Amino acid sequence: MPKREDVILFSGGAQGAEAEFGACAERFGIEEVNFSFDGHKPVRSRGLRVLNHEELYAGEVSLAYVSRLMNRRYPDTPTFRKILQSIWYQVNHGQEIYVIGTIQPDQTVRGGTGWGAEFAKLCNKPLFVFDQERATWFEWDGDASKWAERTGSQEPVITHMHFSGTGTRTVNAAAQKAIEGLFARSF
Repeated sequence: MPKREDVILFSGGAQGAEAEFGACAERFGIEEVNFSFDGHKPVRSRGLRVLNHEELYAGEVSLAYVSRLMNRRYPDTPTFRKILQSIWYQVNHGQEIYVIGTIQPDQTVRGGTGWGAEFAKLCNKPLFVFDQERATWFEWDGDASKWAERTGSQEPVITHMHFSGTGTRTVNAAAQKAIEGLFARSF
């Protein structure tokens, strides 16, 4: 287990899951870095890191590729591109990734959040998703290419000094409790 003072949460500070991860990090004395960009209005300002145009470009990804990988279409707007680019930073800096969302039948996670989960899969990073609709944690098993349910004593614990917390903007009570439980088990 890493020592609390050595741990850093990488997130985006946006409304919903990212704000919940950040609030828990602050309550548990965990440092946080929230990647953002000009024009974005994060709800968390603690550890805010505004990426410049050059840094954002480092996280550029083809929307056609992401759409094909995720089996859906995304808007081709400058703001959405910057959101994907900032998610790249979150996942790139985390050694394990925690996502709040909904797992789709095609094994992807719903919404823009899904790109963070897919990028974590591509990078072969430990990936955990709390599926709000099923109120259960799942871990990606890359060898079997499927999600494994993690309940009771198998619920995830933060084991790396650098982890990422991201997810949907609409967080239900079960997800709030899941994030709090993740921090309580870990620290």
